[in-house]
Amino acid sequence: MAWDNQTSNSDFLLLGIFNHSPTHTFLFSLVLGIFAVAFMGNSAMVLLIYLDTQLHTPMYFLLSQLSLMDLMLICTTVPKMAFNYLSGKKYISLAGCGTQIFFYVSLLGAECFLLAVMAYDRYVAICHPLRYPVLMSQKICSLMATSSWILGSLDGVIEVAVALSFSYCGAREVPHFFCDVPALLTLSCDDTLMFERMIFICCVIMLLFPVAVIIASYVHVILTVIRMGSGESRHKAFATCSSHLMVVGMYYGAAMFIYMRPTTDRSPTQDKMVSAFYTILTPMLNPLIYSLRNKEVTRAFMKVLRKDQSGEQIV
Repeated sequence: MAWDNQTSNSDFLLLGIFNHSPTHTFLFSLVLGIFAVAFMGNSAMVLLIYLDTQLHTPMYFLLSQLSLMDLMLICTTVPKMAFNYLSGKKYISLAGCGTQIFFYVSLLGAECFLLAVMAYDRYVAICHPLRYPVLMSQKICSLMATSSWILGSLDGVIEVAVALSFSYCGAREVPHFFCDVPALLTLSCDDTLMFERMIFICCVIMLLFPVAVIIASYVHVILTVIRMGSGESRHKAFATCSSHLMVVGMYYGAAMFIYMRPTTDRSPTQDKMVSAFYTILTPMLNPLIYSLRNKEVTRAFMKVLRKDQSGEQIV
């Protein structure tokens, strides 16, 4: 059936990332496997931190928020991509496109600020341990996490409102596997230069400002760790911080590559590959990085297993 007969004039056609060749079918199956691991891993992290009272600390509360964001992020893009691939119906409505943009941009922005908050938490814990209960109290920690969600959502509202206010012409074929703002701009009949400048400014705020906070926090952390007399203390501090730095490097590097390049330098293939990395692969790696390198998470997981076998309550 022809595209014009399948959709309304307001629908978009998502060209996707895979075709039905044997190689791409294997890659699609691999993506579904990664999605399953990411979904179960992040869900497990949220539940473990919620159920185990010994993990009710600022660091693990922020980690649970990161897992929740990753869980929502991967559910924003992969299910629709899988449905389109399996059904052969690649269209998405204007409302569906706007919904994807809102959640995608909001979650990216919220995670940017949350990673900066997590770096500040490690700075306070290592550089000012005696003042940690005051500087990272439950109220302050909740306020910073809530602010991350609000700031991310504000960015999402602004970008979806402006992006969907443009007129789109031609075949309305989005060269992506989800509705991404830079990909949509290539289809607009209007002049989008001002909006592209606005996106760049938002990226400076949403990406470079948190990166500056992270760098400043870890410069102080590294200097403090070097001055530590105990080798065991240095090892523990570096182990805790290295997990966070691995996540920051993967996440911010990919996000800056996508959103801080001029439109003339964009390649649809590159954008799809990099987007797949930090919207599909990174949410799978985050819980693995934190759980495999964290004895407290492993202990909580073993406690859950024992509870299932004995029926005892987790404390």
